[in-house]
Amino acid sequence: MTAVHVSPAPVPEHGVERREESLTVAGIRAAAAPVLTRLGATARAREETRDYAFDDVRELADLGIALTGIATAEGGGGGTVRDVVELVIDIARADSNVAQALRPTFLAANQVASREDVPLREINLERLRQRALFVGTGNERNGGASGSVSTTARRHGDGYVVNGRKFYSTGALYATYFSSQAVTEDGTIIRFTVPVDRAGVDRRDDFDAIGQRLTQSGSTWFNDVWVSDDEVVVAEDSRPDNPWQGSFAQLYLAAVQAGIAARALDDAVWFVREQARPIKHSSATQSVDDPYVRATVGELGARVRAARAVVLSAAEELQNLRGLAGEDARRAGASAAVVVAESGVIAIESALRASELLFDVGGGSITNREWGFDRHWRNARTAANHNPRQWKAAVAGAYHLTGEEPPLTGLF
Repeated sequence: MTAVHVSPAPVPEHGVERREESLTVAGIRAAAAPVLTRLGATARAREETRDYAFDDVRELADLGIALTGIATAEGGGGGTVRDVVELVIDIARADSNVAQALRPTFLAANQVASREDVPLREINLERLRQRALFVGTGNERNGGASGSVSTTARRHGDGYVVNGRKFYSTGALYATYFSSQAVTEDGTIIRFTVPVDRAGVDRRDDFDAIGQRLTQSGSTWFNDVWVSDDEVVVAEDSRPDNPWQGSFAQLYLAAVQAGIAARALDDAVWFVREQARPIKHSSATQSVDDPYVRATVGELGARVRAARAVVLSAAEELQNLRGLAGEDARRAGASAAVVVAESGVIAIESALRASELLFDVGGGSITNREWGFDRHWRNARTAANHNPRQWKAAVAGAYHLTGEEPPLTGLF
């Protein structure tokens, strides 16, 4: 197990004058395009050599991608949830590992964009303006029920000393700030955010799944980490009018799947045009004319279109939640959570199927390691295991049949 320490880019503290520049969704997308092209061209080789895209990710951050959905009055691009999700799909199409690694940053930005009452909102908004990247995880392997916390926070002076281990710290090596949670001596759960270079924060490059190998989803050890009171929020029982706050996080995973499917189509088209040759029994003299290859690529395209369509439709559902209050917010939140779950089912199955269909457009040579096409299925499969699609379908079915509300955790 190898510990990796990465010095984050310097991020000014809250209150320091931020960059004065006008962002737009179109401008962010245009500026990011060449970076995504570069990521797409190097994705296979980087995965093969475990080479993280530090420079490209920092460039994307500096371009303000995390500010896409932040209001223009607050220094963002003024985009909708759909605008954000379209960008995520594009990033995942280039390199799904990078898209997954950026998930905590986009989740932090979505909280700022969608809630005026989120704790430490102004501080995190300023961090986003200064192009910070985030990592956050509460996952532990402590033998308890999912969500139980054994990381300790011992009271000391005007803060706490934190000790424990966290897992699935997605994006940790790229990040500037780390958010997590711990339990105090009296059983109170606290949430905290500290700079990743805080003494005692040990980010480890030990993620060992079959896919998503470069998402930096390894473990993080807290060894006597000092956390001051102003970096802490006490977890409260009170909930917003719409308690389904995990919907965007699940939609993000579906967007990554849609991007994986799109990349599988890109690679299939490239291989047929540039590398493939017709099977001996074919009536075609080149693979682009083979009717079975055409049918395969046609189905692949349909799967890609389906995944994208359901994800963007769900994004619009989440956008429509903005501004609702009271029972209207709760009712719409439950419905939107179901729509997101349904989109997840289609996106996952589309990505898995597209990743398999890719291999049907060529012969034995399409399985050569030099192409690295197996990574699409491995990445889709690994991402799908975050939250089983059977649960997504069952939750949606219960809602349609009996009106039963979905779980509040979002982990379905």
